[in-house]
Amino acid sequence: MSAPQDISQNKALLWFMAVACGLCAGANYYSQPLIHSIQQYFSVTEGQAALTVTFAQISYALGLLFIVPMGDVVNKTKFIPLLMCLCAVGLFISAFSVNLPMLWLGTVLAGLFSVAAQILIPLATMTVQPEKTGEVVGFLMSGLLVGILLSTSLAGLFSNLFHWKMIYAVSGVLMLILAYALKSRLPYVMRMKMNYGQVFASMAQLLKQEKRLLLRALSGGFAFAAVSILFSTIALLLASAHHLSDLLIGMVGLVGIFGALSTQYIGKYADRGYTQQLTWMGCGLFIVSWVCFYYGQTYLFSYILGFALIQLALALVHTSNQSIIFRLRPDAKSRINAIYMTTYFIGGACGSALGIFSWNHGGWSMTCLVGLSLVLACMFFSFLDKLVSSKTISP
Repeated sequence: MSAPQDISQNKALLWFMAVACGLCAGANYYSQPLIHSIQQYFSVTEGQAALTVTFAQISYALGLLFIVPMGDVVNKTKFIPLLMCLCAVGLFISAFSVNLPMLWLGTVLAGLFSVAAQILIPLATMTVQPEKTGEVVGFLMSGLLVGILLSTSLAGLFSNLFHWKMIYAVSGVLMLILAYALKSRLPYVMRMKMNYGQVFASMAQLLKQEKRLLLRALSGGFAFAAVSILFSTIALLLASAHHLSDLLIGMVGLVGIFGALSTQYIGKYADRGYTQQLTWMGCGLFIVSWVCFYYGQTYLFSYILGFALIQLALALVHTSNQSIIFRLRPDAKSRINAIYMTTYFIGGACGSALGIFSWNHGGWSMTCLVGLSLVLACMFFSFLDKLVSSKTISP
């Protein structure tokens, strides 16, 4: 069988995949600027409405754990479009929800199957030279992160112009169109002969054998947790302290696009071996961003600056992590990505839940303290990884 095409040479396909990554990832974030509108529409409490964000994160984590590992043993050219179609079903359920539990159901289904993006990324790395791994991952991550940021802005815009449910309907239609477009364009790569049980057994072995995978996964999980606190509190703070509408709350997310777009350039530096330096730059920016957030309850500009910096910090840490883990075992990229991204989004779900808890029990000051504590945990595991890396490469 002929070797798969080199995706790095097919810019059109790379763009299709980047857009797909963004659309899939964005499907989990529409509710963030809409919490106040959801609360009013269904006549529920703030906490109940905010749980929509947490359910999105939890379902995505479950998809990463139980669906993404199959990427090593199935035909990805069929599997990825199928997942995108199932994600569209969840989006349509959310669009036509008549009560909060129905919205939760749609959110869970969309989150579960939107993990198609996390099978697309390993697929791309399987078709390029190892020295281009960081660059390709960075490009697709740019699409993914821009999709997340635009999703909140568009959700707020559609809510103001039409109805808060409109973003779910439009996204569902676009998901189906893109799934059809990718079906005939994705390259076929060889798959491993394993059953479902063997896949999970091999993942347990990977965790035992690859210490850097575990440490980088924990580092990424705590980093994303520090960012996800904002996902469940951004609408609460900006609506109460600065009296912003859904539209303006969504627009705040646009300042993070610079950080999202930087991932492809970060990936190029990661390919040159600067992953440790990039990681510590990201950790430093995390600390600065949470200082800005603390003053954000009084000064809107400080919050906006913090949001821009924290997106760049996450891009630095996350892109460095993926550049490292995808080089560990080239024969197990989907399973490695499943382990990493499951930990990553479990961190995100915990961060969202911690955001609600800290907001309810200590206000914005406690929220910022918790966010900073999570950053320190990220730095701790990054430091352990550095020690393991030093032992690995020492003579």
